[in-house]
Amino acid sequence: MQRSVVYWLTAAYRRNVPEIAQDESPAMALTKMMRRLAKQWQRRFDEAAQPVATEFAETSMSAADVSLRNALRQKGFSVQFQMTRAANDVFQATVQENVGLIKSIAAEHLQDVQGLVMRSVTQGRDLEGLVEDLQKRYGVTKRRAAFIARDQNNKATATITRVRQQGLGIKQAKWRHSRGGKHPRKSHQEADGQVYDADKGMLIDGEYIRPGELPNCRCVAISIIPGFDP
Repeated sequence: MQRSVVYWLTAAYRRNVPEIAQDESPAMALTKMMRRLAKQWQRRFDEAAQPVATEFAETSMSAADVSLRNALRQKGFSVQFQMTRAANDVFQATVQENVGLIKSIAAEHLQDVQGLVMRSVTQGRDLEGLVEDLQKRYGVTKRRAAFIARDQNNKATATITRVRQQGLGIKQAKWRHSRGGKHPRKSHQEADGQVYDADKGMLIDGEYIRPGELPNCRCVAISIIPGFDP
């Protein structure tokens, strides 16, 4: 998308130099070009959102199941997870939430690009300045998308694990701090090793939460089996 937007806007920009900022028609030409590109790329993202979100949910569920299954196997239990009604509810909710996020990320980026183009035109800036601004904006969007992807993966894993624990009758879990982030939450560090109600979550900073639910939280839940765990 980024290469396409830069290519076509560059072509349109060059066709209208030096009239830019002196005549209304160059601005209108760039506006029409940007609208066409935005419509084209938004349509592509809308079409791709459902299959991409579905694959993401499937991967997240599979990874969460494998992790929990391996943890239980170490304690002498062998389980095979089924797509229960509760698990399916989580799966569908994960898909729909990510469909919305995929569409919104594209829409916000294209809207920002359109704003950059119009400001460049009205201020009479050169093409190099516009391309530089577009690259910076793309970097911001790319980093935001990466953050959202990590966050959604953590949240999906936490929710799926909770549902699986409930299905197995597991009532307690132990909070395990990841120790992997650059800016760890002090309260999450202090929660490391503490036991909490798997259904309710742990009371941290005034609210009941579970590992992985908050943005950038990489903590995990360790299931506790009575008689097998201290």
